[in-house]
Amino acid sequence: MKVLLIGYGSIGKRHFEILKNLKIVSQIDLVTKQNIEQVKCFKALGDVSELESYDYFVISSETVKHYEQLRYLCSKVKNKRILVEKPLYDKTHEDISLNNIVYTAYNLRFHPVLVQLKKLLEGEKIYYANVFCGQYLPNWRPGRNYQESYSADSKKGGGVLRDLSHELDYTNWLFGKLQKIDAISTKVSDLKIRSDDIFTAVGVTENKVIVNLTMDYLSKHPIRKLIVHTQNLTVEADVINYTIRTSDKAGTLNETVLDSVDRNYTYSKMHEAIIGGGDTLACGFLEGMSVVNTINAVKFKEL
Repeated sequence: MKVLLIGYGSIGKRHFEILKNLKIVSQIDLVTKQNIEQVKCFKALGDVSELESYDYFVISSETVKHYEQLRYLCSKVKNKRILVEKPLYDKTHEDISLNNIVYTAYNLRFHPVLVQLKKLLEGEKIYYANVFCGQYLPNWRPGRNYQESYSADSKKGGGVLRDLSHELDYTNWLFGKLQKIDAISTKVSDLKIRSDDIFTAVGVTENKVIVNLTMDYLSKHPIRKLIVHTQNLTVEADVINYTIRTSDKAGTLNETVLDSVDRNYTYSKMHEAIIGGGDTLACGFLEGMSVVNTINAVKFKEL
């Protein structure tokens, strides 16, 4: 399988390392202004003359470039598999004649804790979910000034709402599509950024599940956790610590500790699922658009 990887920043480099370790992948070419030894590189997507020769495309550029790059690919190739890094777009755009199978890179759907939680909730009547996610932005990328990252600039597609949109995706995936939402997205900290650093919302899904969702760049200790109340259970799922705790109506407490995985596991499983085709946990194009539309419905507010 021949792969074209578009964008070679931090996430592009991760995709490259993962893809080159997949046995099915025979060649990876890059679209990047960098010169990478022993790798075929194109300065721009328009410089790639034989797009049809590629089987799989991965768009891992800045979010603001996703739409134009996807539109260009879909005007040149058909019946290919295309993965777009999350979020799918920086904003809602005109429809594209896709002609291809397009996915959004919400790899946390493949995290063992969320996979187990999905199974645990099957058949349960879910009342309410509290979703938390946060990490102090200066600690995200060791060795790099956080002020220079795309996260620090909303014009580059940064900001906590877009950066941590995994939570919006797996909220839709676990509890049904968010329909009604009342939210605040703003900057409250002393971080030297030009984007939102906290997002908090209350919403209702199509399955009548009430969701309270909070994401931030402020948490000095990383947190990624869900607390879910169903008719029969209260479930606490800790994505970082690989634990799932349940309590039933009688107060019986059970805790499951799952085997931890390395930082590339969920990405690798996502690529394998997309390349393999068929039924997959991977986030499809329309699901990715649903997250974009939710983001667009939230307005930045000055406090």
